[in-house]
Amino acid sequence: MDLATLDDTIEPLLMEAGRVALRWFRSGVDVEDKGSAGRYDPVTAADRATEAYLRGELLARFPRTEVVGEEGGRSGTEGGPRWWVDPIDGTRSFVTGQPLWGVLLGLVDGEVPVAGWCRMPYLEETFGAVGGRGWAELRGHRRPLAAAPTAGLEDASLYATHPGMFPPGPAGEAFSRLASRVRLTRFGGDCYAYCLLALGHVDLVLDAGLQPYDILPLVPVVEAAGGVVTDWTGAPPLTGGYVVAAANPALHAAALAALAPDAEDAP
Repeated sequence: MDLATLDDTIEPLLMEAGRVALRWFRSGVDVEDKGSAGRYDPVTAADRATEAYLRGELLARFPRTEVVGEEGGRSGTEGGPRWWVDPIDGTRSFVTGQPLWGVLLGLVDGEVPVAGWCRMPYLEETFGAVGGRGWAELRGHRRPLAAAPTAGLEDASLYATHPGMFPPGPAGEAFSRLASRVRLTRFGGDCYAYCLLALGHVDLVLDAGLQPYDILPLVPVVEAAGGVVTDWTGAPPLTGGYVVAAANPALHAAALAALAPDAEDAP
């Protein structure tokens, strides 16, 4: 697989995947709940059709790879490079008519996320990174990614998808510690918050309960902008879970210190 020319193949696929999803957006599409134990987890025909399109196109072009999607599981060749597909990241936003949902696609070779894309169909924006080089395509205008130089928590903006992600106990306490030290906390955005970090508008993103397809496509994008993405212990977020993204290494270190269980008295 030639990383130098990979984006030439992938971006048109993402554009079409976005058009597939948009056929159902704000259309009154039927919503199923695939959740359990009281957790609402919506899925629609748009999720399934978008993933099916990407799965078919990827395996046709890269038959020696494996595709892992949120809705359809695994297919393709095991043991080689692996594509991670989240056909609609932010389905709750999608079904409520909110436009901040995206199509995520990431490529992992071994345990290294080497390429990732986020297509925001309604906004007509694409964020991508291949081999450490990242860019944003904003309504036809391409620009490089560059995260903010913010080094101190007191000057930082923090995004999280929803406060309910951090239940009472250690996770909730860790979130409260970090949120109490930043300048601004906002909720919402799903995958788009990470893209805004890569553009230099958001300094920190905190998440919990993620699956690999939720975060692996975004790791190359954030890293190409100069940012850092790990779990809350500082390890690579290869399995999802609790994730913190920061605009630069200094801010990431400060966020990890605030999240640590013994951080109540940390400066």
